[in-house]
Amino acid sequence: MRRISGLSSWIAGTEVRRAWQGRLGQALVCVMLAGCVCAQAPTAAQSGARSPVPAELGSVTQPMNRPAAKPHDDGFVIGNGDVLAINVWKQPDISRSLPVRSDGRISLPLVGEVQAAGRTPLKLEADITGRLQAYLTEPEVTVIVEKINSEKFNILGRVAKPGTYPLTDPTTVLDAIALAGGCRDFAKNKAIYILRVNPDGKESRIPFNYQNVIKGKNLEQNIMVQPHDTIVVP
Repeated sequence: MRRISGLSSWIAGTEVRRAWQGRLGQALVCVMLAGCVCAQAPTAAQSGARSPVPAELGSVTQPMNRPAAKPHDDGFVIGNGDVLAINVWKQPDISRSLPVRSDGRISLPLVGEVQAAGRTPLKLEADITGRLQAYLTEPEVTVIVEKINSEKFNILGRVAKPGTYPLTDPTTVLDAIALAGGCRDFAKNKAIYILRVNPDGKESRIPFNYQNVIKGKNLEQNIMVQPHDTIVVP
């Protein structure tokens, strides 16, 4: 009986030792796996560096686009004194800003003398483009009127500063009188009129009652001044 009891105790102790050995082996395996994961962690993440861009993507560049052409008012006719911005794409030596001379012409490198007055910006673009085709491949020309000096109006009579004024912005008759310094003493404010040349060449006379307009009456008389109008303050 003592032998059987001692054998049972030996077997039980052996099973306990095997259980502890199994648990110890699992713990060692976990420690080894954790070490491998830490060793394989990317250094880029530790240093905060960005991932490298693939060579085939890094070499791609954005194509250079041609400048978008600005819309023109094809009804505008260039005149003497107007300042033009002429841009030839990729040709800075030709592109420039210049006024229209008193003879109505401008001068450009390669192009030479060009008639500008009496033409619309679109027609001037076409003329310059045609002349540059002998020197450049598919020239792209843009003509923009930077400053209008050719459109003017006159104001005469009893105003502080009679004379000729450039019509660079929308201007009413009341605005024009203010630009001229206002009416002088003894001016006939109720008998002011505008002389305007019609497309048929005939001249019309448009009345303007200054006293009524500044009081808010007959506001339809406060018309927009047109190029070459003459305002008379008797």
